[in-house]
Amino acid sequence: QVQPVESGGGLVQAGGSLRLSCAASGSIFSIGAMGWYRQAPGKQRELVASITSGGSTDYSDSVKGRFTISRDNAKNTVFLQMNSLKPEDTAVYYCNGVALTTAGVIDFGSWGQGTQVTVSS
Repeated sequence: QVQPVESGGGLVQAGGSLRLSCAASGSIFSIGAMGWYRQAPGKQRELVASITSGGSTDYSDSVKGRFTISRDNAKNTVFLQMNSLKPEDTAVYYCNGVALTTAGVIDFGSWGQGTQVTVSS
């Protein structure tokens, strides 16, 4: 099983920046398409950014132009650079995706603990 480990969250003022990291742990050869998700209190989890194995990216309208997703394939790690943060970006951020393992290409299968991002006004 592949377990995502998110880090980099914190408390920041509106207009500030944070960089989140997601490392995939487990017996994997490589990661494939990956996504960053967030869940605010009382709301459903939503996909905010995704990146393919080839590096193509996509963003939700709410973060487009402010967030940048990237990846380091050598380290099986995905990043989310968040600039111009707004109070409405406050949420727990999670990553998920697929990985190439000894069992073939599999979904991560579970969510990590996430990393809390709090943006004060």
